[in-house]
Amino acid sequence: MATGTVKTVPNVKNYAFIIRDGETVVENREIFFHRTSVADDGFDSLRDGQRVNYEEERDPRDSSRRRAVRVTPVRSS
Repeated sequence: MATGTVKTVPNVKNYAFIIRDGETVVENREIFFHRTSVADDGFDSLRDGQRVNYEEERDPRDSSRRRAVRVTPVRSS
């Protein structure tokens, strides 16, 4: 499972982006996710800058792209 940071969750849209940890290539730093990819309908509780875990898969609408799925907030220990 990968980790990253939520980047700007739009108030009216059903999607957002994650900035991947450890990625140095600018074009590969962000990955798209849809609200339905967030566990437990938690999309509305996500905040800008929040740390999340996620998995990646091919986007069925465009096989040349990847998307984040099974997005969950990182739990503080």
